[in-house]
Amino acid sequence: MHLPINHRLSGFYRFLAALAGIFLIVFGIVGLAQTLGDPLFDRADVAALGLRTNLAFSLLSIVVGAIVPLGAFIGGNLAHYLNLFGGGVFWLSGLVMLVLLQTDANIFNFQVATCIVSFLIGTLLVLAGLYGKSGTAEEEQAEDAFRHSGRAAAATLTTPAHHLSAHPDVRHSDVKHPQEDAAS
Repeated sequence: MHLPINHRLSGFYRFLAALAGIFLIVFGIVGLAQTLGDPLFDRADVAALGLRTNLAFSLLSIVVGAIVPLGAFIGGNLAHYLNLFGGGVFWLSGLVMLVLLQTDANIFNFQVATCIVSFLIGTLLVLAGLYGKSGTAEEEQAEDAFRHSGRAAAATLTTPAHHLSAHPDVRHSDVKHPQEDAAS
């Protein structure tokens, strides 16, 4: 799998991941203000920034929202792995909560819009993770050579000399061609 090293837009993707984290913090704080005093896993019709929430989901959003911008600020491969993992968690949680919407197991008071926002944040984090890998100049050159080789690992293998070719005008110096045999 090709993951670019030191991608020129990695800072931009880290910035977007940090914005997603800041959104989670703001959502969590607004939700906390709306649900303070309610039971932790209440299923009331309380909304923050247009998404339903409860006290537990608001607190979780603040905690996760604080981790994501921190990783973006630190950067490097920590942000790379944190964003890949966090994006997968957001995708999985959105999918699981989508299945559990109309059940008593909907402990975070999700609705369809909340699941969609979870998928969007997960996609943004995975995108930031895919382009956030960093490394040395040598690692970057090796990855760049791998990317441009066409067939990656197969490009390092030498092909045996033969007289059959898809390009008949190409002559291999170490192969004796049938046309040359007939001429001599």
